[in-house]
Amino acid sequence: MKVTVVIPAYNEEQYIGACLASVIANGANIHEIIVVNNASSDNTESVAKSYPGIHVVTETRKGVTRARQRGIDEATGDIIAFIDADTIMPKGWIDDVVRSFQNRPAMVCISGPYRYYDSTRSQDVLLRAFWWISAPLTYMLVGYMVLGGNFAAKRSALAAIGGFDTSIDFYGDDTDIARRLHTQGKVLWRMNFNIHTSVRRFEEEGLLRTNIRYALNFISVALLNRPFTKKYNDIRIGSKNINK
Repeated sequence: MKVTVVIPAYNEEQYIGACLASVIANGANIHEIIVVNNASSDNTESVAKSYPGIHVVTETRKGVTRARQRGIDEATGDIIAFIDADTIMPKGWIDDVVRSFQNRPAMVCISGPYRYYDSTRSQDVLLRAFWWISAPLTYMLVGYMVLGGNFAAKRSALAAIGGFDTSIDFYGDDTDIARRLHTQGKVLWRMNFNIHTSVRRFEEEGLLRTNIRYALNFISVALLNRPFTKKYNDIRIGSKNINK
């Protein structure tokens, strides 16, 4: 089972190196690693190209869904895994993906929550509590859930639903892809399927405000098939940082 890893990146020169090193360390089950340079103005592209075996492509249209869709268009693996440029992939993450798909033929997607590698102790406690309070109940009620920077899906299922809705700028894109993948088979959410990411977005936007915004967009997409939050002028792709 061939796994393609897609990493959208916009101005991520400080983070992309550690991300790629963690992916490469995950070993032989990785078929290819694609970095989608989303119109970066820093050294993201050159840093990514300095790592062996990395396929770097450029998507000039800003937007996380456009970058991820470009990754799908370039991918040749049976499974496409999507992570963010500021994430650190735990050892065994790819092996877990492969085993999960092999053991569940009806499954089309697997996802799980973030863990935060640079959070304070109080931030970590609050964020873990948020995930455990909200995610299992939500998944039980609607039957699907995806975190955009921590999921893997069958390429055939992504093709069947037409990939990402590129009209969605940022918020709501993961709920939208989860809802549509759910029509193709099992979308599995596991609380122990973690990837490590930066807490920087919560520090910049506020923990409570960001979580409320996520919740509103999830509900809006699940019930109305459209995100609650509209457009932003400057979107930080592959990170969790958005400037209005």
